[in-house]
Formats: sequence, C-alpha cells, structure tokens
Amino acid sequence: MDITSIKDPSFLKGMTVEELQKTADEIRSFLIDSVSRTGGHLSSNLGVVELTIALHYVFDTPNDRVFFDVGHQCYTHKILTGRADRFATLRKYQGLSGFQKRHESPYDCFEAGHSSTSLSAALGMAVARDLKHEHYEIVPVIGDGALLSGMSMEALNQIGYEKRKVIIIFNDNAMSISGNVGALSRSLARLRNSRGYNNLKGDVKKALRNRKYGEAVINGIHNFKDTIKKTVIDSGIFKELNLEYYGPVDGHNLKDLIRVMEVAKENDEPCVIHVVTKKGKGYLPAENDNSGFWHGVGPFNKETGKLLRNTPEGFASTSAIAAGKIEELMGEDQRITALTPAMRQGSALNSIFAHYPDRSFDCGIAEEHAMTFAAGIALNGCRPFLSIYSTFLQRAYDQLNHDVCRMDLPVVLGIDRAGLVGADGETHHGIYDIGMLRPLPNLILAEGKDAQEMRDLLDLAFSQPHPFALRYPRCDLPLPENNEKHPIEVGKWKILGKNDTEVKATILAFGPDCLKIAELVAANDLPYRVVNCRFLKPFDTELLKELLNEGKPLFVYEPEMCCGGFGEGVAAFAAEQGKGELVDVSAIPDRYVPQGSVAQLLEELQLDLPSFMARIEKVLHDQ
Repeated sequence: MDITSIKDPSFLKGMTVEELQKTADEIRSFLIDSVSRTGGHLSSNLGVVELTIALHYVFDTPNDRVFFDVGHQCYTHKILTGRADRFATLRKYQGLSGFQKRHESPYDCFEAGHSSTSLSAALGMAVARDLKHEHYEIVPVIGDGALLSGMSMEALNQIGYEKRKVIIIFNDNAMSISGNVGALSRSLARLRNSRGYNNLKGDVKKALRNRKYGEAVINGIHNFKDTIKKTVIDSGIFKELNLEYYGPVDGHNLKDLIRVMEVAKENDEPCVIHVVTKKGKGYLPAENDNSGFWHGVGPFNKETGKLLRNTPEGFASTSAIAAGKIEELMGEDQRITALTPAMRQGSALNSIFAHYPDRSFDCGIAEEHAMTFAAGIALNGCRPFLSIYSTFLQRAYDQLNHDVCRMDLPVVLGIDRAGLVGADGETHHGIYDIGMLRPLPNLILAEGKDAQEMRDLLDLAFSQPHPFALRYPRCDLPLPENNEKHPIEVGKWKILGKNDTEVKATILAFGPDCLKIAELVAANDLPYRVVNCRFLKPFDTELLKELLNEGKPLFVYEPEMCCGGFGEGVAAFAAEQGKGELVDVSAIPDRYVPQGSVAQLLEELQLDLPSFMARIEKVLHDQ
C-alpha cells in the first residue's frame, strides 16, 4: 500500500484482521523512515499503531470523537485521516503539526500539548452531546502517566458521578516520557499483570461449551462471573470511581482490540478499556529505551540509531549546564535537593538521580504538587531546586504565588526551555513566564548570557534566602574554561563593550541574545552601548536612571511576549521618571506563535538581529 495515498479511514472497514495487521506494519515502517528524516515523537507513536487502527475500524470518525491526550502520539491518526503526504513537513514552519490541530482536519476534534486534559474535555463533550440529544461516541485516549495526574483524577471522579457515556482508552505502556512513578503507578501495574483472570475466564467458557448444558451454565454464572471480576481485577481505582472496566487487553492484538471496543460501544455507561502497549514497538533502540531518549528526537540514522546532529565538542546544552552545576552544589551542600515533574531526561537530571537518589525526586506529571512539595522542603530548612520547563511552569502558577513567594521561601527554579522553542509550536513556547513572574513579590528572576554566568547565578541563588528563578533557553553554549566563581550582586546589570559619551543609543537585552548583540555591535563598530540586563526582577534602577538621564534612546530587545514583559517594565519605569519617550521595545506582539525553527520565527516576527538593528537605525534616523 502507498501510505501517502490514504485519504480517510473508511478503507479499513472492509479489511480482515490480517489485512489490518499488514497495514499496521506498513504504517510503522513509514513512521520510522519519516521521523528519522524530520525528527519528532517516535516511541509514543510506534506504540499505538494497532490501537489507532482499531479505533478507526470500530468507530465512525469524525462523527464519533476520537482524540489523544497531549496529542503527540497522533501520527498514525494523521496518516489514516489523509495527511501522510505532508509528513515531510512535520513540525516545520507552516507544515504539519506534531500534535492534533483542529484547523488541519475535521478528524482532529480537540487539541492540546500539555497532558491530562482529555478526560475533562471528553466529559464536556458528553454533556453537550446529551443536552442536544445527539448520538455519537466520545473516545479519549490517555496514557498511564497522564491518567495519574491530578486533573485526570478530578475528571474521572466527575465522569463516574455523571454517568454519561464516555469510552476511555487507557493506553498503558508503563511510561510517560520516562518511567512512571508513584503508588498509583504500582497499582496500575498490578492491573496490567492480572492476565490470570482473563485467561481463566476464557478457558472456563471454552470447556463448558464442549459439555452438555454448557451454554446454560455460562448464562447462569453471569452474575457470579461479574463478582469474580470485581474481586480479582476491579478492586482498584476504576471500580471506586464507578467506572466499568475492560482489560487488560494486548494493545498490539487487533482482534482483541476490536472485540473489546465493540463490546464497549454496546455499554450505555462510562467505561475504561485498559490497553497494554509497548512504547517504541518495531524499532529496537526505542523499544529498549527506559530513559525517555526516544520519546522526542531530532533526525537520526534509522540503521544505527544515532542522531544526525550532536552537541559540538566544548559545548553543552543549557539544561546540562544547569544540571551539572546543581550536581556540584549537591556535593557541597547536603541540604540541596533536586525535583522534576516527569522531565528527568529532558532536563538532563539523570546523573543527579543516579548519584543522589535520596535527594532526587520525580513527581510525575504533577507540576502543582511539585511546586508545593518544594515549598515544604524549603519550609523545613532544606534547599530545593525545581527544574521545570517554562511551558509547564504555567500549571504551577498558583502554587508558586501562594506557597512559595507569599511565604518568601528559598526555592530555586530552573526554568528550562525559556523563550521560543521551535518545532513543538504554540503549546510549548516558553515566552509567557516573564509576564507571569514579574508581578510576584519576593521573587528574583534572572537569565545568564553564557554558561559561566548561569553557573554564577546558581551560586547566588543558593546563597540568598528568597525565591529565585533562573531562565535558560533551549540551546547549546560553550563551556567555561575553568570552574572559577564570579560573584554577582542581586539586581545588578552589566555594561558590555563601549561605555563612552560617543554612543548614540543603548541596547537593553538579556540571556545569550545579549551576548550575540554585543558581538555584532563590536564587530561592526556600531555606536551603541549594550547592557546585560541579567536580572529581569529586580531591575538595576540605579543604572537605568543614569541611562535615562543621558537623554539618549534605549532599545529593548526581548524575543518574549511584550504584554507584561521586561520591556514593558522598562517603559513603565521610564514613564515614571518622565522619560517614557526614550524607550523603544522590540518584543512578540499579542498573538500565538506557530511552530518552526527559532530563526524562521524570529524573522517572521521581525525580531531577528538584522531586523532589530534596522529598527534602531530607522528610529535614530527619524529623530
């Protein structure tokens, strides 16, 4: 079959199970080949090929609403709904999204990017369906990591109470991005391994049907069978939440998947189908991965499993730089602990967890819990470091506000993936945290221009008694030549390059962009002063007053959201000083930013450095 010729899933309806499996094998091969070229979410998609085929075989999409929690495992769904011919553009600028997108297809009835939203959405859809007296199935697919989050549990609780029909596909592969954690995870593992009941039930039925009165006996013990089922299997969370439970089912056995889904369709109440799958199935490196490396990857050689792009020698990712410094500090100070909400691999914390297992905590997909957990650690005299992606920090804002900043607790936040991140698009850009965090009293917010300054800021973070957040973008930086420390005073900015009376304007910037601008100004001998505004809160008001009193223009470069951002803060301060006309801010306007390479997005937003420099020249020329 030519996978790229698929227009819609209707072709599946007339296939035999053997033909469906052949299609699954072809799709899996297509996925490995395609993702090896573009990069993307590989393991999760390889694990749900048969499951997705069964869903489209049994249910009448798009009339029936089938959708995936988070959405990163929807590649087979996109193939079956006519988008395989666009896979060369996957996660690229103006290309096919790596997540479900309603604008792409009527088959994408919901879209997300963060986990654990599907069950709440499903219940909402069910309420609207029933109020309008419509008839269609609602089938959210949720993984075991996402199922155990607080939001999913809240939704399950109300689904069981409302008793509106929702067919929940519980995709259990024992992992989210890396391995799952927690007591509930162990409870699900017991369900996963409870095959004895299902095998026994089948054996008894087979034996009875071969005996006289066998069918009558089967019918007579129906209620007794349900009692055994509830005792042996349903004693877990699903029974307590008033949900019918089917499973566990082999998620790669199309015959069993189809059969149990057809049974669930006949049920008029909410139910859970427990499907056990193998993440990475069909590609050995991904199958053997327990760390989460193959969850989301860049382009790779599918024969060797090696990435086509590696970190240059002498460089390291900002995640690794931050984690390396934290590991050093943990060796010096027994009070320091490391926490992460399910991003151990992405935040480069594996070495910390290996060397300090008693002081390292993976909280699972539970950002709110992780933040207040950190507050509790700090409250009793220890020093927590919470590594959290900027996009996921949004979920813990209330806890950061009330439980950390309000009590002025010395929690250190490592805000990973700050700024534009590229291919994951709107849901993952880390461009909102500055506007979120600047209003919070007691919080110190900083971003270093290079690896050395990142390390120095972390030294500062653990030497002072207030909440401290260090942002770092997704990029590789040159490693410092030595481990020397350079003390930094809270709230103090630093002038880079020339600082004389001949300058025509001052550029305010922060992070690695600040260094790039300084190098560009020096290389072209431009008459601009560059200030490294490494503290986004508090401001260096003393230096800022001096610059304003010069009466020369101040240009703020901020590839983050303008609304509530650093530039708005500078402009407001200047206005208070009666010099608001001196400040010009270049930042992201009030809109969502799509997927694409960071360079492409900056150019589209006119925030690439050539555009920024041209803006400065124009403003100066027009004065």
